[in-house]
Amino acid sequence: MWTGTNCLLSLISKFVFAVGCAGLITSSVYLALVMLAAWRFRGKARTPARESNPPVSVLKPVHGNETGLEANLRGFFEQYYPQFELLFCARREDDPGLAVARKLAAEFPNVHTKILWCGDAPYANAKVFSLERMMHESSHDLLVVSDSDVRVEKNYLRSVVRAFSDENTGLVTCLYRGVAIEGGLWARLEAVGMSIEMSSGVVVSEMFEPVAFALGPTMAERREAVERIGGFGRLGPYCSDDFLLGKWIAQDGWRCVISDNVIEHMVLNAGFIESVQHQVRWMKSTRASRPKGHLGAGLTYSVPYGVLACVGALGLHRPELGACLLAWSALNRMVQTWVVGTLVVKEKGLLAKSLLFVLRDAMGFCFWLASYGSHRILWRGELFELEHDGKMQKVQA
Repeated sequence: MWTGTNCLLSLISKFVFAVGCAGLITSSVYLALVMLAAWRFRGKARTPARESNPPVSVLKPVHGNETGLEANLRGFFEQYYPQFELLFCARREDDPGLAVARKLAAEFPNVHTKILWCGDAPYANAKVFSLERMMHESSHDLLVVSDSDVRVEKNYLRSVVRAFSDENTGLVTCLYRGVAIEGGLWARLEAVGMSIEMSSGVVVSEMFEPVAFALGPTMAERREAVERIGGFGRLGPYCSDDFLLGKWIAQDGWRCVISDNVIEHMVLNAGFIESVQHQVRWMKSTRASRPKGHLGAGLTYSVPYGVLACVGALGLHRPELGACLLAWSALNRMVQTWVVGTLVVKEKGLLAKSLLFVLRDAMGFCFWLASYGSHRILWRGELFELEHDGKMQKVQA
């Protein structure tokens, strides 16, 4: 009996060890791709482009007076750009976010500003309705959509608009650094995931195929490109409006570009529950939008496979080997943090962030698994059901 049990445990240990080692191989290959893609991205960023400064309409949907909102919006009023207008829109005229925009508009009277409200949205994605309203009221042919929880430097518009000197460019988007605005472990872990995990995936994707997506914090596009795909309203039923906007504009024949300008994305989820809900929602929306790519992403994690390999090695009475494989998985993520943080998103405090990313890698794998648990997401306090094509339906109470 004991012989049979020992044999079974040995087989299980061998299987766990094999799975762990396979995952370490795939994550190591992915690390090599990230290093190559990051170096390529840095070289591309050094390539000068002809600068032209056509007039721009900046569309800023707002929803409440979130932490740091005034500082976030101030950077847009302070742009070093010859001609631009700022449009702000919320559901209600008395939205606290609009009050902040009005205060800044009074402080910067030379910046042409429009304060708008749109009422309840006819779409599941309420943000899209405000984009429709602002686009209708905007004056210029270049539109820069930017979320309210981002901060930019004063040359932001110049950097983003530069790619439109090519008449074939229909959309420009930006990578971003996550910033835990209120501190806290969970917000810092989410922030480093934005900076390193998300940016790694973007630069690797760009290396293999033309850009056919946008990132929500910055979506700059030609008015003509938006109109030709059916306007912002076409995005109304979908969760991943940023991904689909870039996809449809690219499918229409336009060139999509990732700017070399890196902005800051404020992470507001200081608590554990809020942070987990946000990250699982993001994973579920990615799964719905890019099911094959999302499935393959499970092979890019390192630390979970290091843990499996270590457990399997212990079961095979090889503790030294298990410790080495676990250490390699952690080193893998630390190297990735230094490479992407230095070459791509220009992060600071990389030693601390590299240690955080080791833990974030393990958490990210759990979020990836959780994305297959259900099709329901919580968004701004409302519950939605994600359909297989990325559309979402509000779940009635």
